[in-house]
Amino acid sequence: MTIHPDLSMGRYRLTVERNMSADAHTLYEAWTSRLDSWLAEPGTVLMQPETDRPFFFETRFDERRHPHYGRFLTLVPDRLIKLTWVTGSAGTKGAETVITIELNPHRGGTHLKLTQGGFCDEESRNAHELAWPKVLEHLDRCMASKQQASA
Repeated sequence: MTIHPDLSMGRYRLTVERNMSADAHTLYEAWTSRLDSWLAEPGTVLMQPETDRPFFFETRFDERRHPHYGRFLTLVPDRLIKLTWVTGSAGTKGAETVITIELNPHRGGTHLKLTQGGFCDEESRNAHELAWPKVLEHLDRCMASKQQASA
């Protein structure tokens, strides 16, 4: 039985949407089994796409390592991913946030809607609100080029 975190203490949330070039299947796999092809530092991903299974990965930014922890709460192939997301002082400040990623077909690609809630303060939320559009743009470029290479 999946136990969802209590987000009542972290009242700050955000939503970011983007029309992606890649199809929903490619994006679903990017988030659940190919994180090191676009976000995580290669060789750092410990992740299995199963509910309640903890995961870990690192990113590198400004020559610093940024560990990320979480677990999958809901997985609906090619449609929905819900996961917890915990980072350190430069991210969620240790708060267990919840990210929901909704994937819907849109004009030959996918409309991606990302919602993240449970931030402990406005500063953390605002930093993520600025970062996610850049991260999704990077994901879109990486997955579109992978789809073109395999076509």
